[in-house]
Amino acid sequence: MRILGIDPGYAILGYGIIDMKGNHFSVCGYGAVTTDAATAMPDRLKHLYTQIMEIIREYEPDVASIEELFFNTNSKTAIQVGQARGVVILACANSGLDIREYTPLQIKQGLVGYGRAEKKQVQAMVKTILNLSEIPKPDDTADALAAAICHGHSAGHLSKLEQYKKKCR
Repeated sequence: MRILGIDPGYAILGYGIIDMKGNHFSVCGYGAVTTDAATAMPDRLKHLYTQIMEIIREYEPDVASIEELFFNTNSKTAIQVGQARGVVILACANSGLDIREYTPLQIKQGLVGYGRAEKKQVQAMVKTILNLSEIPKPDDTADALAAAICHGHSAGHLSKLEQYKKKCR
């Protein structure tokens, strides 16, 4: 299964693509899509959409794992990040991807085993699980890879549950 992980943002949008075979993960690619603060918001959103569509075409993922919006005390920022999330979800839906969404708490729980883990702990687990020589930068990229890993772990559990249900029938 090829998983596209996304940490949505309108200034920096992190993405990571991993393959999962059994319980093993391997990295296909990762990076960040950035937009200039001086650019009008509609143009920034268009750029995000275009770039995500290109990433989907290049890597051909099976599923998208998107981090849900963490409540921000700045409502303007929250709305703008929400708009970026909407563009990402639209790009994934238009590409026919299965879309899964995870809260930051679920992602931390899935990687570290503790939903209130520090960002550095999550980043260290991304590095370890993916056998990387260093923690991916910027942080948004590591967060996107964490979202992808979280889905991989969840999908593995769901697969085992389905197998169990079939045995019990």
